[in-house]
Amino acid sequence: MMGDEGLCYTVDDALLALGFGNFQILVLAYAGIGWVSEAMEMMLLSFVGPAVQSAWNLSPHQESFITSAVFAGMLIGAYSWGIVSDKHGRRKGFLITATVTAAAGFLSAFAPNYLLLISLRCLVGIGLGGGPVLSSWFLEFVPAPNRGTWMVVFSAFWTLGTIFEASLAWIVMPKLGWRWLLALSSLPSSFLLLFYKVTPESPRYLCLKGRTTDAVNVLEKIARLNGRELPSGILVSDNQIELYDTGNPSEGTNLLSAGKNDGEPPEGVVSNLGGVSSVLMLMSAKLARSTLLLWAVFFGNAFSYYGLVLLTSELNSGHSKCVPHNLDRGKSPDVSYKDVFIASFAELPGLLLSAAAVDKLGRKLSMSTMFFLCCIFLLPLMFHQPEGLTTSLLFGARICITVTFTVVYIYAPEIYPTSVRTTGVGMASSVGRIGGMICPLVAVGLVHGCHQVLAVLLFEIVALLSGVCVMFFPVETMGQDLRDSLSSLNNINST
Repeated sequence: MMGDEGLCYTVDDALLALGFGNFQILVLAYAGIGWVSEAMEMMLLSFVGPAVQSAWNLSPHQESFITSAVFAGMLIGAYSWGIVSDKHGRRKGFLITATVTAAAGFLSAFAPNYLLLISLRCLVGIGLGGGPVLSSWFLEFVPAPNRGTWMVVFSAFWTLGTIFEASLAWIVMPKLGWRWLLALSSLPSSFLLLFYKVTPESPRYLCLKGRTTDAVNVLEKIARLNGRELPSGILVSDNQIELYDTGNPSEGTNLLSAGKNDGEPPEGVVSNLGGVSSVLMLMSAKLARSTLLLWAVFFGNAFSYYGLVLLTSELNSGHSKCVPHNLDRGKSPDVSYKDVFIASFAELPGLLLSAAAVDKLGRKLSMSTMFFLCCIFLLPLMFHQPEGLTTSLLFGARICITVTFTVVYIYAPEIYPTSVRTTGVGMASSVGRIGGMICPLVAVGLVHGCHQVLAVLLFEIVALLSGVCVMFFPVETMGQDLRDSLSSLNNINST
């Protein structure tokens, strides 16, 4: 309420009153398809690389570059699409990313040569870089008390994607080959385009841009589907509340009436941030510490996650005994598909742990604990262990990294205001892609070179430093409302 001039409410107030209902389930399903798509496109790299190497007689370096090209594309896309969605809207951001991913993914199945395949897979990576846009879009519809739990549910779509891709490869690859796998794996991105017209824009984004009538229309749609009623009064942004609270009643009165004036962003809100301006805001005094620590944690997560996936096969394939050549040639293809399929289930306990901890222990304690526990699981692997014990230890370590990866994707959009939310998460995701690119070259290369102790020690250091960085995050976001503008971070940073 603002004095006696009338009632007002924010997007957070509205979402809290409307609850988590049918509308959010539909938004979850749509965003989840995008997450399944990204997981499938990443998972298929485990199968397509060796198949293409065999079919086209590629060198090991050429085979590895197929994976690196996707990561390089994601590095570009994660940064670019975040800026696009913060400036032009969440819907436009994931429309472009879905179009690029679906088209390039499908066309790569028909690539006649290596260079064109590399180019198309790089385009797929650029499209996949828009994953943070969908996660931020979904997050902005979820009431604060339910946010952690439902973001864990959202993360479960990634696990579903990895399991589905492993199953698809197991069925398709032996009979139809890698081209069919590429074509079929592009279908989830196409589904995003099919249902795009019915997707709503984020009311938080609309409110920030001064389009309060559009924001109210979206909130009214949520109310109808959820069977609830909006709070009484006029919708205002956090920034408008703060301007009123500075003690200027006449200004507050004007702000209340400004809700009907679409197209004009509230005073004090930067509405058309460019790429450079957005990055400068991420490095402002209020956000620089969080941004730099977040980059370190995203790098550590990606380095550890993809490293553990690779080490699961590397340490059990004979490399741990310094056999110079890959022994996978002597295995049946079905065996490798089965191993990857089983390994994918390591993420299910991680998701359950995330759901149990994220809204009870908090984001920071959940992440730091799991990073340190991961170090404990990895420590015995500095020396050769029986295959069963090696698999068990890697399984436990992967559970821990699944928890940290899940929680950081909840925490990252929560620490940024709406004006730079997808840019901030996108840039952090880009830094994570660098970790994914470096990991196979450095860590797995050490295993191949008979330096298992150094390889595992490297993972220990990365996980340990990541856990320490989490402890230095300036704020715990559990139960906090999302913020719209940079000035509105004052309250949250003081908690």
